Amino acid sequence: MENLRDTWVYLSASPLFHLTLTLVAFQGAFWLFEKAGRNPILNPVLISVIVIVGVLISTGTSYPQYFEGAQFVHFLLGPATVSLAVPLYRQLAKVRQSALAIGVSLLCGSLTAIFTAVGMAWLLGGGPDILATLAPKSITAPVAMAVAEKIGGLPSLTAVVVIITGIFGAMFGTFVLNAVGVKDWAARGFAMGTASHGIGTARALQVNEVAGAFAGLAMGLNALATAILLPVLWAIVF
Repeated sequence: MENLRDTWVYLSASPLFHLTLTLVAFQGAFWLFEKAGRNPILNPVLISVIVIVGVLISTGTSYPQYFEGAQFVHFLLGPATVSLAVPLYRQLAKVRQSALAIGVSLLCGSLTAIFTAVGMAWLLGGGPDILATLAPKSITAPVAMAVAEKIGGLPSLTAVVVIITGIFGAMFGTFVLNAVGVKDWAARGFAMGTASHGIGTARALQVNEVAGAFAGLAMGLNALATAILLPVLWAIVF
């Protein structure tokens, strides 16, 4: 038992352990996702987050200690995001043909995401700081945190809300789009990317290449649009 305890103390303090934990948790979650016929309810991100948080809580590991290992995966988010340009390039002709529809959809989607989040929080009695925290919920986390900080929100809480939004979009977006009768893959992908940023885009890529390309486009454009529109709207309203 003494040797086991010493081994655990050594491993838990090693960045390699937390990197391995992250990779194994996601791979296991993805295996379960595949075994269930890619059921969106069993979203790999959600399951792996639950597993990792459970391990960190049960072992008393702090987030900074965990991030010493997880930072290697975090670094790869940049190249992974850039790689979304590949399916987008393959659909470039279709994107050009849909330029007007993309512009209108982007504006409507961006404003809807902002006003629904702020409106619901306001009806529930949220203060200005909570409203500012929730407003950029549908854009990618780094941009959302910067925008939230600029308008008086809480960046760390914004990051949590963004992740939850992405997971819920990936889990239920397909059902919603089916329910409202959206069948065009470009439209479905653009809706997923606008509403649920990178996690929704990953889901769209799993389903269809055209949907994935338009989701990646929507994710980037919505981050840009929200970063420009939201501070201006906030200054006018508040």
